[in-house]
Amino acid sequence: MGVGLIKRIVLFAVLLVVQALVLNHIHLFNCATPLLYVYLVLLFPRNFPKWAILLWSFALGLCVDTFSNTPGVAAGSMTLIGAIQPYLFEVFVPRDSAEDLEPGMRTVGVASFSYYTIIMVFIYCVAFFTLETFNFFNWAQWLMNIGGSMALTVVMILVIENIRRG
Repeated sequence: MGVGLIKRIVLFAVLLVVQALVLNHIHLFNCATPLLYVYLVLLFPRNFPKWAILLWSFALGLCVDTFSNTPGVAAGSMTLIGAIQPYLFEVFVPRDSAEDLEPGMRTVGVASFSYYTIIMVFIYCVAFFTLETFNFFNWAQWLMNIGGSMALTVVMILVIENIRRG
């Protein structure tokens, strides 16, 4: 068992526990809930197998669904961004970079990592709140949930990445 796998398992467990015990109970202005567990998918390296990214993403989404009482919503959304992650990360990576490059502010730059994070979290929030609402009757609340949760999640991820970087 490699060190990378152990780090990933610990990150999986920490994000799951923090989300289930703390972040699920935060609802700023009745529309913004931090969805920090998306951070796990953002950190998969460039040469990580696509099937493994899908498996890790689905497993974390399923565990979050179990503790959050959102049947299949997080699992479906996490699987979606797990499928998109390898291709979207390639857009923000310099062509002459290493094959085992890991996403981070230090490795790809602050601007590239920020854009990458914003796009991934936006896609996740749109999928998550669309599946959760499953109708567009109250589209203003839907948009506020997407915008508020996205902003709060992106800020938290960038702060954690900045602390990790330093």
